[in-house]
Order: sequence, then structure tokens, then C-alpha cells
Amino acid sequence: MSKLEELINKLCPNGVEFKKIEEVCDNVFAGGTPRTSNKDYYGGNIPWLRSGEINFNIIDDAEIKITEKGLNESSAKWIKEYSVLIAMTGATVARSAVNIKRITANQSVCAMEPSEIVNYKFLYYYVESMYNNIKGMAQGALTSINLSIIKSISIPVPPLEVQCEIVRILDNFTLLSAELSAELSAELSARQKQYNFYRENLLTNDFEKNVKLKDLCDIKGRIGFRGYTRNDLVEEGQGAISFSPGNIINETINYNNCTYISWKKYEESPEIMINNGDIILCKTGSTLGKVAMVKNLPEKATLNPQLVVLKNLKCNSTYLKYIIGGYDFQYAMQAKKGLGSVPNISQKDIGNIEIRLHSPENQEKIASILDRFDKLCNDISEGLPAEIEARKKQYEYYRDKLLTFKELKDNE
Repeated sequence: MSKLEELINKLCPNGVEFKKIEEVCDNVFAGGTPRTSNKDYYGGNIPWLRSGEINFNIIDDAEIKITEKGLNESSAKWIKEYSVLIAMTGATVARSAVNIKRITANQSVCAMEPSEIVNYKFLYYYVESMYNNIKGMAQGALTSINLSIIKSISIPVPPLEVQCEIVRILDNFTLLSAELSAELSAELSARQKQYNFYRENLLTNDFEKNVKLKDLCDIKGRIGFRGYTRNDLVEEGQGAISFSPGNIINETINYNNCTYISWKKYEESPEIMINNGDIILCKTGSTLGKVAMVKNLPEKATLNPQLVVLKNLKCNSTYLKYIIGGYDFQYAMQAKKGLGSVPNISQKDIGNIEIRLHSPENQEKIASILDRFDKLCNDISEGLPAEIEARKKQYEYYRDKLLTFKELKDNE
């Protein structure tokens, strides 16, 4: 029997009491922002945290500093060391952290100062384990949670001896997991550099001729069509997928979090209906140049105006995907893009970019070699990324198991 089991059997054999966060903390509050137009409020030596800096981490400083005057003349306030923090809005909403030094924060950060009945690290680990549940409570266009939601979250409160033993186990597990993940990440980085080196060499050596992209495929986009409005959007299963740049990850299509449009809107543009084997290319914005080949398409699909599709390919499709993602083609796209505030390249200019073309036999060989290398470096289901993801899931499994308690009933 482990030490933890012995403690539970001795101290709380019938279960543990559950309490709301506001009941286990001396204070639960949000920060504030000194008026940004007043220069006297900024540039001091008081760390002032923003929600974007919260990412399941240990915090001992902040990117921005405010002055004593800024602190005293605003709703910002000191947060005690060893408090638990939660981001209440934005991209990091529901993510948590621990501050090991006194700090201040803006109004998008919730600070929980634990009372003597709860170990701060135990509270952190439990809030971390609740991330998806808390995020699911977010509301509004800014995806926000409020103090009332956080205060009402129920957590188990075992005896402090039990809490401390769980913290000790999770601290050790986290350390070992972090060390292994760091080793795997370093190995992955080295493999990716090696992959990029051989990829460029394979794609640029021993080619037969230069051809323009338009000679190898038909390039189709939403020319002359307006973008989607709210009325065009439908629920999954009620229309067609509309791919966006966010669906392209590591030169593959991610079918999660797709946007769906009505069948009427889908049928508006038959020339850009997507099929397996087509190549999708981003032609505008910060994602200009992202590319992927469509495989295992689950249902009918089209694309939004930020993308073009390459169809009716007259060469190996996988090979062409790697060529387009290579340095020469990407450099040519950047050179031809417009100079406006939002970078953009026309379909005509895309079609006129020249490609160094290998023989059909070499195209197939190169595609096969790079596919194997790409899986090792980028595929979340295989290779090193899969091992890193497996370690993360292992940690989450044992953490959740350790933090699961039977609730103590009033008559027990």
C-alpha cells in the first residue's frame, strides 16, 4: 500500500468534503489596468501581468511594469505570492498558473489566494485538471469567464497531509515528464533541421526542366464571389465544409473545428468543390504560402476566399505539395505578393511561378522519402510528436486519477 493510500484510509476513508473555491480562499479577485494614456503609470518596477502570459506555468515576473502611482490610482492590486491565477478572457482563457513572487495583474486575470485549509499547489493542480470544463463555461464574443463562475467551482478538500502527498507525487511526475519532453523536443528539433536540409536538396537537385505552375494544374479560387456572411453558416451535418487557413497544419488538413456553409452557398462555386488529391494553398494574409494536400475527405467541401485549390494535377500530387512548401516557391510567393496592409498574391501570379520539375519516376521516389521523414517529424499519430503527446496524456491521466475523490455525505 502506498503512502497516499495509507493517508486516505486513515484520514478520510469515507470520502472528502467538497467546497467552492470562494470557501477555500481568503480572497478571489480580478486585477485592474492603470490608464494607458498616463505615462506616469508605466515603466516602474511593479510586475503587471496580462492574461496572455498565463499558460500552465510558474510566474515570477511580468513583461510590463507599472509604477506605485499607477498601482495606487487604479483598480490594480497586489497579489500574494503562491496564489493561483486563471486567465478570464482571450486565447488563454481558463488556463492557470502560480505566482511565486508578489505581482499585480490586469482585469482579465483572476487571483485566488488560498486559505490555510488548502495547499496552493493542490489548488493549482485541481484547477489545471478542470481546464476544459472551465473553458466550456466561457461566454460571449470574447470567450470570457467571470469571477462568479470561478468562485462557484467546487473542489475536493482532503486533509492537508493528503493534499501535500498528492502535490509531492505530481511535482515529481511533472519534473520527470518535463525532462523527457525536453529531450524529445530537442531530438525533434534536430530531426526537423535534418529533414529541411534533405528536403531542399532532394527538391532542387537533378531536375530536368523549369515549368510554370499553371502548366501542371488548374488553379481555382473564389474570384468574383463575396465572402461568407453569418446567414451562410450552418451547423455540422447541414452543409459543406469550408476550408480556411486554420485547417492547414504542418502541410496536412485538420478536419477539426471546420466551418460549414449552406448547400446553396456551396453550389455557387462548382469549380472550387474539393476532392481528394487536390492541393490547397493560402494566398493572403499572414498565412500566405501555407499548403496541404487533401486526403481522406470526410464529406463535401469547398474553401473560403483566402485560399485557392490546385486541381487536375499533371504530376505527382505529393511531390507538388512538397515543391510548393519548399524554399524556392515560398520565396517566389513572398516576392510577388502585394504591398498593402494585408499581403495578397493573385491566382495569375501564383500560376506564373516556375517549378523545377523532376522526372515522374524521381517525383514518386522523392515524395515517398519525404513522406516517411515528415511522419517522423510532424505526424501527431506517429514519430516523436506522438511520443511527446503520449507523455502529456499519461501525466493528465495520473493527475486526474490522483485528484478524484469520493464526496463525503453528511451522514458519514
